[in-house]
Amino acid sequence: MEHEKIKIAMFDSKTNDKRFFEQVNSDGKFKIDYFEERLNFKTASLATGYEVVCIFTNDNIDKKTAEILEKNGVKFIALRCAGYNNVDLKNLPKGIRIANVPAYSPYAIAEHAIAMLLTSVRRIHKAYNRTKMFNFDLDDLVGFELHGKTVGVIGTGRIGKKFINICRGFGMNVIAYDKYPDETSKIKYVEKDELFRESDIISIHCPLTNFSKHIINRNSISKMKKGVVIINTSRGGLIDSDALLDGLKSKKIGAACLDVIEGEADVFFHDFSNHIVKDDTLIRLIALPNVIVTSHQAFLTEEALSNIADTTLKNIEEFFRMGKCKNELQR
Repeated sequence: MEHEKIKIAMFDSKTNDKRFFEQVNSDGKFKIDYFEERLNFKTASLATGYEVVCIFTNDNIDKKTAEILEKNGVKFIALRCAGYNNVDLKNLPKGIRIANVPAYSPYAIAEHAIAMLLTSVRRIHKAYNRTKMFNFDLDDLVGFELHGKTVGVIGTGRIGKKFINICRGFGMNVIAYDKYPDETSKIKYVEKDELFRESDIISIHCPLTNFSKHIINRNSISKMKKGVVIINTSRGGLIDSDALLDGLKSKKIGAACLDVIEGEADVFFHDFSNHIVKDDTLIRLIALPNVIVTSHQAFLTEEALSNIADTTLKNIEEFFRMGKCKNELQR
């Protein structure tokens, strides 16, 4: 007798989600229904009758949402991402287990951080816009070389280490800060204040926790070199956006490369080209000529999306087959 398929409700799903999950699920082992709605206490009832909910970075599982999910029969939460700051783990019912995708492609995010950095410091975005208008003037396009510059890396997990390797390839001097440094590595660790003082470029690759929230703030910015470049491809809440904006306006910060921003959940992954965006801080940041914003797309490669789909479904299969999962999050 054929086993009943595991039913999955995927929230905040996009075209790419369906494409890659359907490829991995080509044998039809899972029954996946795709919802454009984000998961929260208002939409949790959509998961009625499903054993699994699959969520992304902008879904929100607080205590109230989790209780509704449990009441409606959900047994497993499958994160199709590494970060889980959008889930209230402490108040998650014992009857619901949860797992993430800890390493889908550190290369994708590290490479995107470097791409944004090069675009910014070599004024590639400005040159592109000019030449599209057949303007080949070189005024105001002078950049600087990465070779010999000091880059401060906050967070030396998988992504941070890949970013460091790329920076070393450019001949950059690397220093790093991590609450839990890897003593087996050859990374030069320093205290936060030293990193802020010495870095020409600062790139953030740590998770968002109570400890790391607003690790870039008015106080830390005041300690930085004039003209420092800040890169964030991790989580928006790691930077105080208002402090960043003031730092840019005062020219203390020379440039910012942002793939994530505080409050992005109300804007990113949607087309607002014919609408008015209500986030004043985001509008002001985007308006600055020395700010590059991409819409949380650092992970968006063929390889990463394939790995996300594969690992997510393996997590689900492992849990229902064995009652446990190697990527399960501890509470």
